Amino acid sequence: MKSGIHPEYHPITVIMTDGTTFSTRSCWGKPGDTLRLDIDPKSHPAWTGVHRIVDTGGQVAKFTKRFGGLGTKKA
Repeated sequence: MKSGIHPEYHPITVIMTDGTTFSTRSCWGKPGDTLRLDIDPKSHPAWTGVHRIVDTGGQVAKFTKRFGGLGTKKA
């Protein structure tokens, strides 16, 4: 391997959506940083089979406000 071209690989703490934590090693952040997940295997529909709308940035509300009456007939 060439020296000086690989990113630093260090320990971080990951916090899942339910509050559980675990330690792993990553190139993300700085040594000792905490990564807080918005979506993880415990809450993602691909793993749980339960489909629900995940709106972290208000995009669904913004879309509903803009296009809420689209497709409905008015008498």
